[in-house]
Amino acid sequence: MTSTGTATPTGRTLRIAHLYPELLNLYGDSGNILVLRRRLEWRGLGCEVVECHVDDRPSFSDVDIVFIGGGSDREQKIVCDKLLAEQDELRAYVEDGGVLGAVCGGYQLLGHSYLMGDEEVRGLSLVDLYTDRGSPRLIGNIAVESRISPQPIVGYENHGGRTHLGPGVEPMGRVLYGHGNDGVTGEEGCLYKNVVGTYVHGPLLPKNPGVADYLISRALERRYGDGTLAPLDDEAELAANKVMFDRLMSGEVKEG
Repeated sequence: MTSTGTATPTGRTLRIAHLYPELLNLYGDSGNILVLRRRLEWRGLGCEVVECHVDDRPSFSDVDIVFIGGGSDREQKIVCDKLLAEQDELRAYVEDGGVLGAVCGGYQLLGHSYLMGDEEVRGLSLVDLYTDRGSPRLIGNIAVESRISPQPIVGYENHGGRTHLGPGVEPMGRVLYGHGNDGVTGEEGCLYKNVVGTYVHGPLLPKNPGVADYLISRALERRYGDGTLAPLDDEAELAANKVMFDRLMSGEVKEG
């Protein structure tokens, strides 16, 4: 495992585990890690990023945020096989309120199973959900209304999977534009304890600072008992968010 980061005199530092970045970075997910790091540093908080690679044995006992990105079916299967060996510890982390963000393929890994072609692959069973497949692929821009972000969450989706949530699992939000989990229910992503799973990528956090701050706040609350965040000047990020949202809702963007 490789680790980089900065500490602060107060010791208020978060440790972020980025799982298998060499395999799961299909949608620029390293940009999500950079956003988390910068938003901590801009507030005078420390950040240590631990990259867990294929030959590593990750430990979740001393981390505050776990991030799982998106990848192709092949890479996703490799990662799932690796993480199944750590399933008990990862489940204990989640049930203890550990913060976990998962995008696209990483989101599908959270459930009981997902289909890879005609093969049903065992998932991590961290959240009560499963993913089957449908046609056509759900591709295009997406906007989602969610309680975890003051602004609509915008981005891009590209998935053949149809994800179905169990009765006790809250969707991350309601689709305002696009397809979401299955193209039918109007639900997008999942929220379970401090787990956020979503098909929104592109990457997710640069245009959606509210989601980044949600993850940071929950991690600070768990580690230090106080998730209060000082405001930042997000003029550029929110402008990008608004331009995209307005274009989608006005019909200016034509899909496919």
